[in-house]
Amino acid sequence: MGDLFGSYENTFGTMTAEITAKIGRIPSLEGGVKKNEVKNVEKLFEEVKELLEQMDLEAREQPGSDKTKYCNRVKSYEKEVQKLEQELKKAQVKFGDYEADRNELLNSEFTSSSEDQRTRLLDNTERLDRSSNRLDDGYRMCIETEEMGTAIMDNLQRDREVMTRTRERLRNTDQNLGKSSRILTAMMRRVIQNKIIMAVICLIILGAIGFVIYYSVK
Repeated sequence: MGDLFGSYENTFGTMTAEITAKIGRIPSLEGGVKKNEVKNVEKLFEEVKELLEQMDLEAREQPGSDKTKYCNRVKSYEKEVQKLEQELKKAQVKFGDYEADRNELLNSEFTSSSEDQRTRLLDNTERLDRSSNRLDDGYRMCIETEEMGTAIMDNLQRDREVMTRTRERLRNTDQNLGKSSRILTAMMRRVIQNKIIMAVICLIILGAIGFVIYYSVK
């Protein structure tokens, strides 16, 4: 089973390396090429998440202490994927087209000495700056929301593990109580049987004594 998990890890390493390389190229792409590359990366994320599900199932089937070790490795891989997803969002926010448009706008506007054109240039530049700030704020909000969701999921996972261990302890306690009850019942049955046997023996002894006394007197 460990060999199968190891093969999953090798596949995971290959896929995450490919994702990292594609994310690194996205900011330098433009237009439809960039959109297609983003879609390719999103498909790779879907495949990686399916692979993580298989790894999680395999880890839970490991015996004894190996189960905890493999489950912890799966959690670390999940966090790695979350970081890569954040990098993808960051790469999408950093639009190379935005910089190109801004440079083009500056070059075109500065070619004319018209006061109106300079005013429009300043206004457009300010709008671009405000748009950039809004994008940065939106990106930070996405990151904070994702981190909060991750923390909540981790807490829920820990609570579920605690509840699972509690149920297992209760189940073991019920089994032990059932065994103890059967043992006590068997002991009580033996005590009653011994008392009956002792009573019968006493009656036999008393009868024998009475018989001897009767014939001795006679």
